[in-house]
Amino acid sequence: MRPARCLVLGSLLALAGLLEGRLVGEEEAGFGECDRFFYAGTPPAGLAAEAHVKVCQRFEGAERFATLYSRRDRIPVYSAFRAARPAAAGAQPRWLVEPQIDDPTSPLEEVIDEADAITSVSGLGSKQALSTDYLDSDYQRGQLYPFSLSKDFEVATFALTNAAPMAPSFQERWYLNLNSLMERALTPQCGSGADLYIITGAVPSDHRLKDRVTIPAFVWLAACCAAPGGGWAMGFVQHAQDGDVIEDVMVRELEKLLPFNPQLFRDNCGETEQDTERMKKILEVVNQVQDEERTVQAKEGTRPLSSTKDQGSALLPPEPSEERRSFLGRLRSFLATPVIRLFQLLYYAAVGILKNVIYVLWFVTKQVFNGLESCLYRLGSATISYFLAIGEELASIPWKVLKVMVRIIRAILRILCCLLKAICRVLGIPVRVLVDLATFPMHTISAVPIVCKDIAVGLGGTISLLFDAAFGTMGSLFQVIFSICKRIGYRVTFDNSGEL
Repeated sequence: MRPARCLVLGSLLALAGLLEGRLVGEEEAGFGECDRFFYAGTPPAGLAAEAHVKVCQRFEGAERFATLYSRRDRIPVYSAFRAARPAAAGAQPRWLVEPQIDDPTSPLEEVIDEADAITSVSGLGSKQALSTDYLDSDYQRGQLYPFSLSKDFEVATFALTNAAPMAPSFQERWYLNLNSLMERALTPQCGSGADLYIITGAVPSDHRLKDRVTIPAFVWLAACCAAPGGGWAMGFVQHAQDGDVIEDVMVRELEKLLPFNPQLFRDNCGETEQDTERMKKILEVVNQVQDEERTVQAKEGTRPLSSTKDQGSALLPPEPSEERRSFLGRLRSFLATPVIRLFQLLYYAAVGILKNVIYVLWFVTKQVFNGLESCLYRLGSATISYFLAIGEELASIPWKVLKVMVRIIRAILRILCCLLKAICRVLGIPVRVLVDLATFPMHTISAVPIVCKDIAVGLGGTISLLFDAAFGTMGSLFQVIFSICKRIGYRVTFDNSGEL
């Protein structure tokens, strides 16, 4: 790769690192740095869909909790966090929005104030709920991860991606029950709460608020305690109907109630090693909370939890009155709309001009770099070619000298070879004659014993033949005589020596 292209690629990679968004990419399996809010670093399996977006909720430079947000329903599917002991209320509601849900190209990495997002986020509210969706309605922004559980970072829970429409009574019951369970059951039975993983979610119904935001049919909570040697897992369901108390269910039963039948915790939060004794203690506290809720509802009739109005109000974020909110909302909208539109126009114009200026500067810089690169490349190529030619010539001199010396040596050797051949041919005839004369007596003398041996062998063979003939003749004669004597009846006797 050429130097200029390497420089450009490095600049683009550095810019991409600076503009890394909070939304977790679809190609990633988890929630990035927010995986620590899930048991074993594994988010629930089976709840992700095409309309859902994974949000690693950040605020003031740090991760606060994780949310799976539905852009279709404009409510969170679930929020996951690491539980701590309930903190005292006192946060002021300053509702925040996630810029990159509506504008994926936005460089804003953290949630920002809704008022500030109007002028800085393109298409605000196209894929997420806004505070205006709750104006003049019977519903409030109910947090799945309540601010009263978030201790030092309670402001971050006021993100609208963490809120779903809840009726005031339902929101009050949800917050009271959630805080009671956390304070009296879940956290005490999991050490200090450092190993407690909480997932709270909402299941959408068929009803929508202003035909934009889906109203939940019920909310749920799943808790997983990963304390060594004493873990457990529990589930809870809170229906939106008045008079319904919070229900305790096993995690597997809760998964059957949710869409797509997901798996909330990996290995069901270590199901084989769970502590049943602690689960029994949790169920005892849950039964107490349920009995208290039923008692209060029975005393107050159809008004849920009115006897605990003061306590519930302390846990709920303060909301302005309906009349004041409606009037102020209309007035603010009437006065602010022209100014907002003007600021939007100026903002888009400034952004467009800045983009064009940056593009022109980038084009000019690119052309300059390309020209310099071409000149440097040609100069370098010519210099390298020149030095290569000189080097080749210098390197060929010793080789050529060596070739000449080899040829001279070969010529000298050929001359010597021819001289030796001539000398050998001249001296070849006399030498052969002398050798033959010198070796003749030796061959003659060495042949005498062989001839004598052959004569002796011939004489021995002749004598042997004579003896064989004589003995054969005598044997035949004796055979004839013996046959004649046998015919005439004479017995021929032989002595021991074999004579007749």
